[in-house]
Amino acid sequence: MADGLIDILPSLNEQASGGPLYVKLQRLIENAVRDGMLRPGDALPPERELAAMAEISRVTVRKAVQGLVNSGLLVQRHGSGTFVAPRSARVEQSLSHLTSFTEDMARRGMVVRSTWLDRGIYAPSPEEMVTLGLSSGEKVARISRLRVANDTPMAIERAALSINVLPNPALVTVSLYAVLAEGGNRPVRAIQRISAAILKENDATLLQVPAGSASLNIERISYLESGKVIEFTRSIYRADAYEFVAELKLGDSSEISGAVL
Repeated sequence: MADGLIDILPSLNEQASGGPLYVKLQRLIENAVRDGMLRPGDALPPERELAAMAEISRVTVRKAVQGLVNSGLLVQRHGSGTFVAPRSARVEQSLSHLTSFTEDMARRGMVVRSTWLDRGIYAPSPEEMVTLGLSSGEKVARISRLRVANDTPMAIERAALSINVLPNPALVTVSLYAVLAEGGNRPVRAIQRISAAILKENDATLLQVPAGSASLNIERISYLESGKVIEFTRSIYRADAYEFVAELKLGDSSEISGAVL
């Protein structure tokens, strides 16, 4: 337990702004972790003591702490108390290069493995039919797996492809893109949409984080050089272990002359 946190708790009610008291307490704890007053593994004072020191109700403390547990900043251990969660080493992935998860982790020297959730041939959903350009009589190959790097669950991938390019999903043992490349169907470009979300219980269990933790949800549509759609994938990444990086460049003056900056 860090003495610095105890010293600043009484100032909670003196803050002029910041929303409800539980939000102020959450920010105070977040700042204490960021500034090193609380370190990974440090214990928080019991709920009753926090309430007394901050001069707020135990209900307010409980709501603040639960929110930080859901976000992954704190962890609760039954019979032991509440602790600052261990820090996960974040993996950065560039948004400017089309690579597979296996390739991306291998470049970092990380050991990759997968836990298969599903591999099979199915009738396409309406969304898969539209995205992949399939007729109602065609089938799709679906592969779903938990991606693990250095024994840390990183992402859940659910991909759909026409059986014309992946007639046997069991051929994918490590890298989907390696299998596609062997058949001359490696994608050359993709459009990705990234959104923030909250993990539901089943996915949170697979990723070994509390239900309600933040995730990065990515929808990828990949294309062959001909422009044909080859892959439709939805992935769920742990927000505490993965981040995406994009390099942005200012266009030349002729491109932005009509823009208002």
